[in-house]
Amino acid sequence: MAFEPGDVVFLKSGGSAMTVAAVGGDGVDCLWLGEEGDLFRETIPTVALMIAADSAEEEDHDEDDEDDEDESARDQSDLEEADEDEVKPAKSKRKTG
Repeated sequence: MAFEPGDVVFLKSGGSAMTVAAVGGDGVDCLWLGEEGDLFRETIPTVALMIAADSAEEEDHDEDDEDDEDESARDQSDLEEADEDEVKPAKSKRKTG
């Protein structure tokens, strides 16, 4: 499993979420916040880490979201064009009386 800077990882044994700062050799430099807000940085062996499930899925969703935004913009444009082309019904000249 390849780790990249920015990945969110956990120890396989559990614990706090950590962010990969750098990758080198058999170790990964990880950053995390302690319970009192202290910032920690430690090199952890790659065999002890796993990528958080949301981190890998988030990359896929980001690409899907961009496609959805493009499609939504095209749909909105089509709706605006349809409104402009819409034929309004003629008013009735029938007298009431």
